[in-house]
Amino acid sequence: MLKAYLTLLLLLSSLPIVFAQNAGARFDATAKVFRLDGGGVSYVFGINARGELQQLYWGGRLAATDSFPQARPMPGWASFDSSYTDTPQEYAGWGADLFNEPALKVTFADGNRDLVLHYDSHAEKAHGFDVVLKDISRPIYVTLHYAMDPDSGILARSATIENRGTDSVTVEQAAAAAWALPAGHYTMNYLTGRRAGEWTLNQEAVHPGARVIESRRGSTGHQANPWFAIQSGESDEGPNSEDQGEVWFGALGWSGSWRINVEQDQLDAVRVTGGFNPFDFGYVLKAGERLETPVFYGGYAQNGLGGASRLLHRYELEHILPRTQVTAGQPLPKPRPLIYNSWEATEFRVNEAGQVALAEKAAALGVDRFVMDDRWFGQRKNDHAGLGDWYVNQEKFPRGLKPLIDKVHALGISFGLWVEPEMVNPDSDLYRAHPDWVLHFAGRPESEERTSWC
Repeated sequence: MLKAYLTLLLLLSSLPIVFAQNAGARFDATAKVFRLDGGGVSYVFGINARGELQQLYWGGRLAATDSFPQARPMPGWASFDSSYTDTPQEYAGWGADLFNEPALKVTFADGNRDLVLHYDSHAEKAHGFDVVLKDISRPIYVTLHYAMDPDSGILARSATIENRGTDSVTVEQAAAAAWALPAGHYTMNYLTGRRAGEWTLNQEAVHPGARVIESRRGSTGHQANPWFAIQSGESDEGPNSEDQGEVWFGALGWSGSWRINVEQDQLDAVRVTGGFNPFDFGYVLKAGERLETPVFYGGYAQNGLGGASRLLHRYELEHILPRTQVTAGQPLPKPRPLIYNSWEATEFRVNEAGQVALAEKAAALGVDRFVMDDRWFGQRKNDHAGLGDWYVNQEKFPRGLKPLIDKVHALGISFGLWVEPEMVNPDSDLYRAHPDWVLHFAGRPESEERTSWC
């Protein structure tokens, strides 16, 4: 059953997911309401009486005749509650009476940190909008980018933060987007892991307060993944499951340090805010400069976690991964090659004859690509030396790599080579020649991991 979101939408009967061939992006100038339609999904937001951009609906595809009145700020639940906090803003600044997670927090040159973002203008684009917000008195502008995929209904959102003033400002926190879910009881799904134990699915109830998943490592890894899926507790058909029930999900397209904050307020409404990790952030935005956030993708499915997974995978295949053209000129996802990696068979015992033998076995198994792993380069006798010297070890490959590569190609498969360019051993020609190339603070210890890799 479709959920009624806030008090602005009448209860609708169940709607089947129909994957339309084109998405709609419409603006009702009278009601000041934006609407995006794609696949089996509709996303609606509007400009309320205070000038804020307020989310109105995110869920199953609405009928073409469904409409919304102008957005109205949510009243405070009691005299000591804040309407600014209760109202689900699309991109809230840290200011006024906001007490929950902001999308943007800045410090101005005079030390003031009050930021109140109101609608300024918008422009339509293919399958979406660019909506400009501005602080009520200072020249800080934020352009919110919306683009909905016509087939899956997955919405790509990001923000461009611009300082049009004459003084620098410090961006303390910047989200790519904030998503709002109606009040309800939910289960949160997220992924964590470790080496040799990646992609562990964690499931827990959403409770009042904030739940944070994040990475401060400077790069995304298996410890935490910038993805979430929030599933409603039950439907008319009973408890929700892998193939049943409403799911709101999202993935942040960012490989640096990130944070996703899931917050349930005192009225049981849920908001998800994600973007740059504000820990140790402090981005100085000089006069005339801009800051582009990563893209935060969000989607909705009515058929459980399995349905959400299939939607996201389909979107990734068609829009994120490399594509190829067929003779009819229609784009299709490029199949990912089936790879054989030599490491487990040989580890450091690498030579031409051994790799040829493995390639022959790999070809007989029907793989698409043979990848030779570690120890083909430099003085790589063990894990403590040679990393960074990306030249062929002549003792192991006296004829170079061409004979091996030619043999692999003759077997009808492609050839791959393992490299790790972001790491270096201190015991290497590269490090001895350029220790200054290692990222570190002068006079401070270098960060070494595993077996003395920088």
